[in-house]
Amino acid sequence: MAIFPLQISGLRYAPQGREVLVGVDLELGDDGITLVLGPNGAGKSVLLRMICGLIEPTAGTLAWGKARGPRPEQGVMMVFQHPMMLRMSVLQNATLGLKPLGLAARERGRLGVEMLERVGLADRAGESARRLSGGEQQRLALARAWLTKPRLLLLDEPTASLDPSASAAVERIIREIRTDGTRILMVTHNLGQATRLADDIVFMSGGRVCEHTSVRAFFSRPRSDEARLFIQGELPWRMRFQGA
Repeated sequence: MAIFPLQISGLRYAPQGREVLVGVDLELGDDGITLVLGPNGAGKSVLLRMICGLIEPTAGTLAWGKARGPRPEQGVMMVFQHPMMLRMSVLQNATLGLKPLGLAARERGRLGVEMLERVGLADRAGESARRLSGGEQQRLALARAWLTKPRLLLLDEPTASLDPSASAAVERIIREIRTDGTRILMVTHNLGQATRLADDIVFMSGGRVCEHTSVRAFFSRPRSDEARLFIQGELPWRMRFQGA
């Protein structure tokens, strides 16, 4: 089933009457890395969880593909800031997503080892996944998702608690996943990371998408006052914008 374009229309989420998402409109094509930026409480992580099907919207629609079909049962994966590691080996954690595919155990193991080599964890395959460092666990979570060959990968601040070296390793894997054909939608607060990874930027504030534009346009000519203030507040120097 084709899942792109993903068209999000009038998406609203208001648990107990508290507005978290307020009429989100967004369209995603089938290629690239989109970074979602915005202040705390903007609704970024909630939007990802809604796309993944973990939260039901109060109103609005998500239309998958030109046929406007229902949410696909497969092809969408999500990796969280603090991924869950089961009480299993690194290899067993990596291959969890392959079990529903009906592959033989030996084939799952072979694919798992090959993937662990790609993310630099092959030498830890037999160890407990819970003994890995935070950066290693994040690489393992990405390997677990990557093994299923998702069409859309949702990443919720995957480097937020990592040091620069671990973050660089995770960014390298994200680029490789994109090169392998997976569409990526990622939440981050790191503006430097946005310039390194993103093809385009979605900026959210107050539960709405304020703008969706290229990286160059966002950082040189933000259209909304909210985006200008966000960039000026996050960067350690004041920026002057063209036309401002």
